Amino acid sequence: MFKTARIKLTGWYLLIIMLVSVSFSVAIYRVLTSELDRLERVQRVRVEFQLPGGRPVLDHDLLEETKNRVELILILINLIILAGSAYAGYILAGQTLNPIAEMVDEQNRFITDASHELRTPLTSLKSEIEVNLRDSNLSLDQAKTLLKSNLEEVNSLQVLSDGLIRLTQYSAQGGSAFGGQKGQAVSLEVVAREAIRKVTHAAKEKRITISSDIRSGIIEGNKTSLTELLVIFLDNAIKYSAKQKTVHLTGKKTDGHVIIEIADHGFGIDDKDIPHLFDRFYRIDQARSRGVDDPAGPKPPAGSGLGLSIVQWIVHSNAGEIKVESQVGAGTSFEARFLAI
Repeated sequence: MFKTARIKLTGWYLLIIMLVSVSFSVAIYRVLTSELDRLERVQRVRVEFQLPGGRPVLDHDLLEETKNRVELILILINLIILAGSAYAGYILAGQTLNPIAEMVDEQNRFITDASHELRTPLTSLKSEIEVNLRDSNLSLDQAKTLLKSNLEEVNSLQVLSDGLIRLTQYSAQGGSAFGGQKGQAVSLEVVAREAIRKVTHAAKEKRITISSDIRSGIIEGNKTSLTELLVIFLDNAIKYSAKQKTVHLTGKKTDGHVIIEIADHGFGIDDKDIPHLFDRFYRIDQARSRGVDDPAGPKPPAGSGLGLSIVQWIVHSNAGEIKVESQVGAGTSFEARFLAI
């Protein structure tokens, strides 16, 4: 599709360039031939009336030869322009269409990945319901177990759909978390307090302590998106940590920047996974995510694979930087750096 479009766009470029070039060439040819004809007429008048300065009349054959040479030179120039424009136009058309092609490819990948992710819980729901509907002796306890399993799949679908909506919103805003509005002065302490409040229930369920050491820091950004950033970080730290662990949230101002760090003592991340952490729908191999001190320990729960993609959007849209350090079995540390105001 894009190859055909590139050729068509190149053709339009050529058409425009050649129309301009040929128009200029015709104009130049007419001006030159008009001047030569005028010069010949002037010389004839001077000879006929024996005016001072009269010279022999220009050779008509030489005049025609000169016109033909000018015409040939202009044709050759236009052919060179045509060849150069064809090459340059093809390259320019490729560069023009490349962002569109990347966008379409990205959209197709997004649709394919989203469809795949949606298919898994839907297939599980469908299979469980169909199997149990065929069971004429289905007991109340079995029905409750089925509903509990179905609820888990529905929750997975809800998390996935919420993540997709958030990514779509950021894409629609051109990556801006400000929603087209100017960023506000946001207190890191206020954002951290709100984020901790939102993950308190999840932390209590696993008896995980959140240690917060937030020093005053003000950055320009969007309070809602920055709160979501910390919620995702904290939620991941809780999710991928064993019970009764501690998650450390620290924030400090240094060198004109506000640095937020979230560190856990969880399962850790393999080096091969770190470059792909922020890719949409990327999930860590859970078999590799168990603590090294307990290889047979529980696996971390599966996520939607969208949380860290959203984090990356938020950090970049708030003009920040992000980095991650991790060691399998020892824990993971995420650091987000923003300009202070």
